[in-house]
Amino acid sequence: MSIQHLITLLFWLATATLLIGLWRRSQLWRQGQSADFSWINLLAIPKRYFVDLHHVVSREPFIARTHVATAGGAVAALILVAINYGLMLYWNALNWAILIATAIMLVGVFFVWLRRRNAPSRLSRGAWSRLPYSLTAFAIGLLVISLPVSVLAGSVAVFALILLMAGSAELALGIGLGGPMKHAIAGLLHLAFHPRQQRFRGELSTALKPIALEAITLENQEFGISKPSDFKWNQLLGFDACVQCGKCEAACPAFAAGQPLNPKKLIQDLVVGFSHDEKSNGSDAKFAGSPYPGMPIGDHFGSIHAPIVPSLIEAETLWSCTTCRACVQECPMLIEHVDAIVGLRRNLTLTKGELPGSAPQTLENLRQTATVGGFDRKARYYWAVDLNVKTIAPNMPVDILLVAGEGAFDMRYQRTLRALVKLLKAAKVDFALMGEYERDTGDTARRLGDEATFQKLAKLNIETLNSLSFKRIVTADPHVLHSLKNEYAAFGGNYEVLHHSTLLAQLAASGQLKLGKSDETRKLTYHDPCYLGRYNGETESPRALLKSIGIQVNEMERSGMRGRCCGGGGGAPLTDIPGKQRIPDIRIADARTIGAEVVAVGCPQCTAMLEGVVGNRPEILDIAQLLASTLELES
Repeated sequence: MSIQHLITLLFWLATATLLIGLWRRSQLWRQGQSADFSWINLLAIPKRYFVDLHHVVSREPFIARTHVATAGGAVAALILVAINYGLMLYWNALNWAILIATAIMLVGVFFVWLRRRNAPSRLSRGAWSRLPYSLTAFAIGLLVISLPVSVLAGSVAVFALILLMAGSAELALGIGLGGPMKHAIAGLLHLAFHPRQQRFRGELSTALKPIALEAITLENQEFGISKPSDFKWNQLLGFDACVQCGKCEAACPAFAAGQPLNPKKLIQDLVVGFSHDEKSNGSDAKFAGSPYPGMPIGDHFGSIHAPIVPSLIEAETLWSCTTCRACVQECPMLIEHVDAIVGLRRNLTLTKGELPGSAPQTLENLRQTATVGGFDRKARYYWAVDLNVKTIAPNMPVDILLVAGEGAFDMRYQRTLRALVKLLKAAKVDFALMGEYERDTGDTARRLGDEATFQKLAKLNIETLNSLSFKRIVTADPHVLHSLKNEYAAFGGNYEVLHHSTLLAQLAASGQLKLGKSDETRKLTYHDPCYLGRYNGETESPRALLKSIGIQVNEMERSGMRGRCCGGGGGAPLTDIPGKQRIPDIRIADARTIGAEVVAVGCPQCTAMLEGVVGNRPEILDIAQLLASTLELES
């Protein structure tokens, strides 16, 4: 048998091995719950790979170019090998094409080796460390078989076959055995069957999906996610797509603060859970990355039908999450970490009633008074009694309905709301306060996993809002914005909702709101609220407003859609999981690093968290306060 025929045999053997491995891996994914999907989305993989995925990867140009060379060269070479050797054509022209594609791949592999040689701490080691060598073996093997037939004889042929077998095994066996290269197949399929298809239509898909509270799992009488098999099958597929690059780990505020959460390890723990059965409980001992801070590796076990908490993942890990979506924003494989965490929280809250800190009391307050603090709802607008502002009533049409949010009970944030009212009056906007009609939107309850309380509040609020006559809603609270704008639609509540910075920017741009120039001379930076930026894509209006009053924004290292969380979301201040430091302290340190003396904000939770930092720190001022001060100067 000639060397060419041996290569053909090796190609089809590797292909068969890969297909068998894919079938085996798919059986693991199919252990999850059913999910809507369309086979036609397989045709969309190239676009989603080259556009959506590489849009994220390109944020790190070195890695983007390395990936293009390595993956692009490998895919091109494999396609050419399939044509020339799989179909037994054996054309010299195609061999030259294979040689060129492989040379490009080899250049990429060299940079993979350089990356691994001085690897950042966020990268997993272990099996991932062998990739530069197995990819090199594959590339050199392909280079050798591209040489003229006269050269491929004796020891050269044996050498080429050995290298090809070693390199091919990484991919062919990797998918079935769960090796590093399984991401090459799982990642592509994940792009086709992603749980949030809207992401590929240029939409921000950030709303949590409701669960049917009436239809509990009859087998176990449970809500939410208790075991790996409770996830949708395409979520399990998504977990398998993880490349363990650790970008989520580097972005996670809880991990930075030393709390027991690492998003990368959480995803890998879930992979351990669904890839083992009851007879062979899987351990996390093989995880080769950073552990959860304060928790050793090797003490946790899981299997497909075993409870995830606490045997595989500790409850403290789940409660450390601020739901800021920084992990999701940074993930090159587009994995949805927050959906998984909230799904697990729903089980702890609704089924087991196990919440730490003051979270249980807060949920009880919401059920009894529809406020987080257990206040009389009428007290929400005491700050406005001297402002001569209309309060909405049935049959009172207005243009703008102002929803204050829970920050209205806080004396500090009342200054922001008063400044906002002053600005709306200056712009002669037809607006009214919501008054005693306002309840909490349920954002905190939902993030804590209490879907029942959220849905109850949402339906009551929708009923109330539908009884009132207004065109738009404005709020200074991004969490209120997100609930009303994005999450109420699932229950029939469809409203035009604006953050106060968005509305004020529109009014200023149209000339309806005439602002003066600020006399603020201190160095200022702007902190992006997670629920305004990552959740709703609004990063420009606050900056445009500050620029319009003559203030230069000095950006922190992490800003815009990649801004660092203040630590106030997801109910984190209520669960209060200890770490080595506080998340708001880290954010204020970012401001100190650039010498900022003022931090502009646009969220009551950001205001409270950042102002809670002790010691010498910048002053925290809402955008509305900075704008309103220019009205005073003009007058």
